[in-house]
Amino acid sequence: MDSTKIIYERFKSQTAWLLVVLIGMFLIELADGLLPGQHPLDQWGVRPRELTGLVGIPLAPFVHGSFSHLAENSLPFFVLAWLTLLGGVRRFLLVSVGIALISGLGVWIFGMPRTVHIGLSGVIFGYLGYLLARGWYERKLPAIVIALLVGITYLGMLTQLVSVKAHISWTAHGFGFLGGIVMAALLFQKRAKPAATELS
Repeated sequence: MDSTKIIYERFKSQTAWLLVVLIGMFLIELADGLLPGQHPLDQWGVRPRELTGLVGIPLAPFVHGSFSHLAENSLPFFVLAWLTLLGGVRRFLLVSVGIALISGLGVWIFGMPRTVHIGLSGVIFGYLGYLLARGWYERKLPAIVIALLVGITYLGMLTQLVSVKAHISWTAHGFGFLGGIVMAALLFQKRAKPAATELS
């Protein structure tokens, strides 16, 4: 199999995999609207400093407040997740889990009381932080080019890190971004080699 076909097959596989994830989230939002009550699945978000709110750390990214909320998150998720997935499925899953944990725990510890935090935005900001930081830590041309392109394309998203608006979880954004940087540092930061011991 030539390299062009390999690249095409990988592109097709990654695209299909992410589309399945997005379709799954749209089905969850559809179920949320059809179930009795007013958006009953929204209760599975992160609830700061409530023990039951810890359940929301792995679940919150898959639940959204509305179809428009999910639609707004879909394109940046697809693009940034796809670029992250270029590093391989195993690394992608590791990065995703790390980001979700750091973002979710940050919200649980520092979020406003009596609030529920749902949505993909924390993970999306995590991918953004990861791709930017990977260019810095890995210091290889492909990673640097991706970091520059992502930084230019999503400059507007970066401004949201210092913007506090009602009904928008800046804690999820901020800790998600931090989580992405942490995962890039753990995976790509060059460890200094210990000094050689010489006997005299």
